[in-house]
Amino acid sequence: MSLQKCFEIILKYWPSFLLGIRTTLIVAISGTAIGLVIGLFVGGIRAIRLDKTSPVSLKLFKRFIDAVLKVYIEVFRGTPMMVQAVFIYYLVYTNIVHWDKMVAAIFVISINTGAYMAEIVRSGIQAVDPGQNEAGRSLGMSSGQTMMNVVLPQAIRNAFPAIGNELIVNIKDSSVLMIISITELMFQSNSIAGTTYRFTETYFVTAMIYLALTSISSVVLSRIERKLNHTRTSLPQSDTNAHSMAIARKGADYADN
Repeated sequence: MSLQKCFEIILKYWPSFLLGIRTTLIVAISGTAIGLVIGLFVGGIRAIRLDKTSPVSLKLFKRFIDAVLKVYIEVFRGTPMMVQAVFIYYLVYTNIVHWDKMVAAIFVISINTGAYMAEIVRSGIQAVDPGQNEAGRSLGMSSGQTMMNVVLPQAIRNAFPAIGNELIVNIKDSSVLMIISITELMFQSNSIAGTTYRFTETYFVTAMIYLALTSISSVVLSRIERKLNHTRTSLPQSDTNAHSMAIARKGADYADN
């Protein structure tokens, strides 16, 4: 491998690399954000526990929804994203509508990420002190209101390291979406390598770009995490219970409005 050739490839094909980086970041960030929304919805529903006084019909409906969501999680966590991309893209393309490849890529990575985010959110909810839920219920909030206004905000903070890790994973795993021909970084690298016949140098440059993207993302996420942890621990220990009640009371006021 020649480092000189690597620099020559960068200087000559930097617009192609830049286009690939832009597409990769759009797909990874959008997919992670949408996946987080899906995960909050799915994980929140799975974490809700009905009261013993709830109607039998509601309990049966909850069991049915939990079963459907569990199938969704198992399917998308248990199959490769590349297979999901090919199957979903061509299923929709040939039977429903000729959709844009970028839209398809974001859709695939979103629902794949949502399956992982659901379990991350559920574990984050389980890590929240049960007293938080009791504080919300003591103020007259329903299970759903307590979940949305009191528990979920704290669960996201607890699960933030795992959520950030999903973004880093998606930056790398977006490379498999070249299978449906979106112009992300790996797709551009294949084109450059096929043009120059410098496969080793081209993929070395590509690897360094991926490393730079993930490293920058790790630094940014670490700073956000430290800020969240500082916010969480800034109150004196004696003020913890009062702060919990304040959160619940704020959620109750929001729900009433």
